[in-house]
Order: sequence, then C-alpha cells, then structure tokens
Amino acid sequence: MCGIVGYAGNVLMPSRRPLEVCLQGLERLEYRGYDSAGVALTAPGVDHVEMRKKAGRLSNLVADIEARPLSEATVAIGHTRWATNGVPNDVNAHPHSSRDGKVAIIHNGIIENASQLRLDLQAEGYRFVSSTDTEVAAKLLGKIVDAVIEETGGPNLFEAMRRMSRMLEGAFTILAVDCRQPGVVVGARHDSPLVVGLGEGENFLGSDVAAFVAYTKTAMEIDQDQAVQVSSDGVVVTDFDGNVVPDSVIYEVDWDASAAEKGGWDSFMDKEIHEEPAAVQNTLLGRLDANGDINLDEIRIDPQDLKAVDKIIVIGCGTASYAGLVAKYAIEHWVRIPVEVELAHEFRYRDPILTPRTLVVAISQSGETMDTLMALRHAREQGSKVLAICNTQGASIPRESDAVLYTHAGPEVAVASTKAFVAQITAAYILGLYLAQLKGAVFRDEISQTLNYLKDMPAKIQWILDTQTDTIKEAAAQLVNANTVLFLGRHVGYPVALEGALKLKEIAYTFTEGFAAGELKHGPIALVDEGEPVVFIVPPARGRNMLHAKVISGIEEVKARGAYIIAVAEENDKDVERYADVIFWRPEAPTLMSPLVDVVPLQLFAMDMAKMKGYDVDKPRNLAKSVTVE
Repeated sequence: MCGIVGYAGNVLMPSRRPLEVCLQGLERLEYRGYDSAGVALTAPGVDHVEMRKKAGRLSNLVADIEARPLSEATVAIGHTRWATNGVPNDVNAHPHSSRDGKVAIIHNGIIENASQLRLDLQAEGYRFVSSTDTEVAAKLLGKIVDAVIEETGGPNLFEAMRRMSRMLEGAFTILAVDCRQPGVVVGARHDSPLVVGLGEGENFLGSDVAAFVAYTKTAMEIDQDQAVQVSSDGVVVTDFDGNVVPDSVIYEVDWDASAAEKGGWDSFMDKEIHEEPAAVQNTLLGRLDANGDINLDEIRIDPQDLKAVDKIIVIGCGTASYAGLVAKYAIEHWVRIPVEVELAHEFRYRDPILTPRTLVVAISQSGETMDTLMALRHAREQGSKVLAICNTQGASIPRESDAVLYTHAGPEVAVASTKAFVAQITAAYILGLYLAQLKGAVFRDEISQTLNYLKDMPAKIQWILDTQTDTIKEAAAQLVNANTVLFLGRHVGYPVALEGALKLKEIAYTFTEGFAAGELKHGPIALVDEGEPVVFIVPPARGRNMLHAKVISGIEEVKARGAYIIAVAEENDKDVERYADVIFWRPEAPTLMSPLVDVVPLQLFAMDMAKMKGYDVDKPRNLAKSVTVE
C-alpha cells in the first residue's frame, strides 16, 4: 500500500535534485497512502543520514522542509504511508534509522516476525522509539552493516540488505541508504512491488512507475525475492543469496507524467470518470486480425488448452470482483461453461476445486493486490492456468500468471476505482468472446455483432457525461444528508448495484447496501421507511422483458412504503417515469452492455455527494489504492 521512491545521482555533485525527485514521486504516489510522509538523504562527507518526516498529508512534510531546508544530497529515499503497524504519527512515520543514524530505511508491507526480532535486539541493548515493524528492520540492518564492516573492512549495504531479507518473514519492499556509501540506494522485495527507472546519469526506484515517470519512461522489473542496487551509472540485481540476475525485463511505460495529473479537473476521480470512454475504446484497440477474428497476442496459453477449459473461476477484491460478477453473466451466456466469482481473500482458504481444465481469471487494476496474488499462486500450485486482467504493465500479478490481458485505461490515481471498472468489464468480455470463438460456441456473425455493440459503448458513456450530470448533481444535493441508501438490481444490474453502493461507502461515508432486487421480499424491504432513498438499476424493456417487469414490481413495492426512488433506466421508459422520483437516463444498449453505462451515473452521484459533504474524493479515509498486504 505505501508509496516508496528512491533516487541515485552523481556522487561527486550533491544537489537539490534527489529531494526534488523524491517529493515529486511521493506526490504521484500519495494515492498509495497518506497517513504520513518522509524522506532520507545523504551525501559524501556527512556522518549520518539526514531525515525528515511528518504525520498527515505530504503537504505537511513539504511545509516543514520549506521552513527548515534539508542539505543537498546525492541519494535519497522517500515514503508515503498507509499505516499497518503503529498508529499514524510523526514517530511512526518512515524513514527509520539504525542505532547510530548512519543507515535509514523505508518499507512497504508487514514483517510478520518483527516481534521476535525486536525482543532479540532489545536483549542486546537496542532501544526503540516507535511501535513499527519498520524500525525493527532499520535497527537490524544497521547491526548487519556493522557485522559486514567487521568481516570485510568496509561497508556493503547491498550485502547487508540481502542478509536481512533472508531473515525477514512476511511481505516487504525495503529501500535503504547509508551515509558511508553516498552513491547507492539498495532495495529488496518479497511479496510487495518494486520497479527500477533507468535514466541517464541517474537511476530511480519506486513502488510503481508513477514514482519516476516524469524523469524516465524506461523501467526494469524486479522479481520476487530479488535485491537491487542502483547508482548514477548502473543497476545490479541479485537474488537474496547474491547470485546476479543477468536478464531482468526492461520495458517502456506507455503513458507520460501528464496522464497522472489533474489537468484542470477538480479531482482525479472526476477526471478519471470522464476518461471512461477512452478507457473502453483503448482496451478494444487492436483485438481483431485482418480476418475479423479476435486475436489476443498477450495470451500465452496454448489455444488447445483454452479449448479444453470446462470451468472458469474469476478472483478479485472490491470493484474488481464486481467486474467479475458482470463478466460471469456474459461469459456463461457466450461460452456455455460455468463461471464462478470468488473473493480472492477467501479463495485459497476454502480448499477450492481446481483442475488443469480450470481457467482462473485474476482481475486487479494495480496488479499488486496481495490477496489476489496469493490466490493465483494457489491456483497455479493446483495445476490450473491463470490469466490476469490488469492495468499495470510489469506488475506482480501479470508476471506470475500464465497469460495477461491488459486493460489500457491509463493510470488511475483516485483511490475509488472508476475507469478501471469499465475497462475490466471490457477486457473480460473480449476474453469471453475469444473463448466462444475458440470453442465454436457462438456463430461468427454474433461475435462480430457483439463486438460492434462494445465499440458503440464509448459514445454511449459520453452521452451520459454530456447530458446527465446536472440531474445527478441535483439528486446528490437533495440526498446529501441521507443516513442510508439501498441499491438494487437484477441480472447484470445486481453487480452494478453492489458497485454503486461501494462507491458511496468509500468516498461519501454513507452506509449503503447493494442487493439483488429479487431478494427484496426476503428481508431487505424491512429497511424501507418513509423517505428512504432506494436506487434501482432498471434493465431495458426490450429483450428479456420479464427482468424489466420484475424490477418495476420491486419499485412499486418500496414506493408503496414511502421510499424515495432513484432509477437508472433507458431513455423513454414510461414505466419508470410513473414511479421514480429521480431518473438517471442511459441511452439504448443491449442488456449485457448496460453495466458499462449504468455505473457511470452512480460514480458521479457518489462523487458529487462526497464533495458536497466536504470530503476529499481522491483520498478517502482509511483507504489506499493498492492493497499490497493480506
């Protein structure tokens, strides 16, 4: 979850650049955690690492540095924290230092054996000022550096980091600097993300490429249980035993720094909702070959293995799991094999039935969601193939999967996911159509027609953004003081109801619940009171008209009990007009395509309500963008 950044520049030329890179990188990474922030830097000729850290948003740290400037440096590390171990305050903020102050570290993850290590160090006379596992690692690393100096006559932070990494249990990415080696930053990763940025005369480290994309677009993957040392003129990668890794994957980032900036929008969330048409369109690009067949170059699973698949299990957390629920309806309809959707954090603990003919689809925007990563590892251990749907090139989940289908939504900075949801649904639909094509489960012209429907969706999303925002804003103003809101839907409208409820929980802190509309009479209707806001996702009257009739019946039932009805419905639906107090209209779309448009007004509704309450929609309390711990 935490954001980390490291910089190594010319050891002969101390400057402000190391601090500048760290602060700008932390600004781009603040979506990964904003309980506190800190930096550590050093240069030749000093006897300790200089550190500065402050609780709260990054702006608190910046203000403190402006009031009391830090020295020029050659290397630096920076951290923005989402607290997992120790309450958010100045003392628990990162970096933490060794006993003599010569070494400083930052850390993302949880060190599970920190308590025992702390006791061992305390028995040797070490004292601790924080309640974090990170300070334990800092003191331990300092001790190991001293041992290496005794053995070899000089400091070797890289070797010390490897030795410490072999002693730690849990999930961690750690960066460290040592004032005795002012030209290098070292790092190590186990079950937590780390990537290198390759520059000219300088090199970078980060928890993701956003940390350094303003300075270089060339990135290098650091794999599981690897350590790295960066200096101004080189990068060395080894395993934890010191064996050099000669062939680390290098790739080019396909977006620039401006994509991760607000660009005049009030919030990243607002900007990213308005990028949804492009997110869907870009995810569709290049998927057809010259013959009109779906061609997924990223999928490295033999087509014969995919043809043999007799069950699909989709794993994800939060918004990603709801995208999987939408996909279930479509894939089962097209491919005619069962699809299960599992919460990734429950998956491996219930002893799931997995075979070589099971395809596990792991959905994650960041590609670093720890619960999903552990679930896919379990699936592969049981002999199943894993395909990742991911928005982040080079992340752990696509790297450890058998195949990957990248969404091309661009960076998503707001903590509450929006454009990733529609891109994930689009990618899952492409996968479903590809499997249907392989298995011959759907006629060629039906696949072509469905793809044409998908290609129409960006324009339909844009129609909502162009025509419905005023109505949505007025509804949010009217319900801003609502204590609870119920969301109901049927068929593909059910996961949309879940997602709409989640958005309102996440950013407006309103207690909400999403239900399958058919469950209304089995309990939830007891919650309906006079004036209770109830949001219905209404399927089109065309096609499966029975679904439409059932939802209208549910609207009548809660309306009779005094509910305030908000409906998301297709234009000119006269039945909805009779009963709803507010209608967010959508353009005509096939039932299976409707989630791509239905979710948009619910995202805007949650955002508007949160803004009216005075909340920061990009950084909701207690949440971080990428959940990299279990």
